[in-house]
Amino acid sequence: MRIALFQPDIAGNVGTILRTSACFGVGLDIIEPCGFPYSDRKLKRAGMDYAAEADVSRHADWAAFRESRPARIALLTVDGDTALPDARFEPGDILMAGSESAGAPPYVHDAAAMRIHIPMRPRFRSLNVAIATGIALGEALRQTGNWPE
Repeated sequence: MRIALFQPDIAGNVGTILRTSACFGVGLDIIEPCGFPYSDRKLKRAGMDYAAEADVSRHADWAAFRESRPARIALLTVDGDTALPDARFEPGDILMAGSESAGAPPYVHDAAAMRIHIPMRPRFRSLNVAIATGIALGEALRQTGNWPE
């Protein structure tokens, strides 16, 4: 199981997801360009000292990511056709979130095996990307039995 972020915009969210990745022993792929200068200083506040323990791979673009990570993609999106409780994860899946400002483009949606949304109360549009990623990762780890020991 891995997490992937497609062209993230907000350093604090990436730092939070780095921390989540480190805590659960799940690799993190960052598909660039980022909407901020990628630096230890920018990520340190949210990632704290956990970020140094994260297994992070940076990819110059979508093509480089797909070349190195041909695994099945489960895309988190507000308009996904599969509700998280109905999603069926496999151990080698990549849980992907799009950028905070634009989500993911059509070619990323087309490459995804699952397009997942997290059900919420009516009138609410979306969750913070780091929170949504953590919720979905928890369900994926529960289903695959890959919780850290």
